[in-house]
Amino acid sequence: MKAGEKIKRKDRMIKDRRKDVYRNLSTLKESTMCKICGAVFINGRWTWNEVSNGVRKVLCPACRRISDKLLAGIIQIKGEFCKNHRNEVLNLVKNVEKLEKTERPMERIINVREVKAHTLITTTGIHIARRVGEVLSRSYACDLSFQYGDGEKSIRVFCNR
Repeated sequence: MKAGEKIKRKDRMIKDRRKDVYRNLSTLKESTMCKICGAVFINGRWTWNEVSNGVRKVLCPACRRISDKLLAGIIQIKGEFCKNHRNEVLNLVKNVEKLEKTERPMERIINVREVKAHTLITTTGIHIARRVGEVLSRSYACDLSFQYGDGEKSIRVFCNR
């Protein structure tokens, strides 16, 4: 190396250029309809509006996630209280999903199942998972924690009481 020559660092951060293929809206045309759930892509977002015939039919991001079995949120509900009041807790979860789905059609519950000593709920989006956790925490005073992963494209919600 010569005197006065600058040294270039080779340990720089490399930017992650991955895109969420389930949120890629640039390829969609107006009045595109999901062939499974009937959601419609209008004005740059998915809604439950009615459209006329002759629209292009594709799978919406939520239905694609469900068919690919690629979830975005996991809610883990543990504890003796939740076990003893399972039906009440699940009714509350279904009511939250119903409200969330009216505003955000891509936010859905995929599956609810019992696994050993806890209940696992999987979702198509992070918003509904977080909202379910917050409602459970407010309603039943659960201990609540969140764990984001994959550049905030996935979430794990832990609720214990």
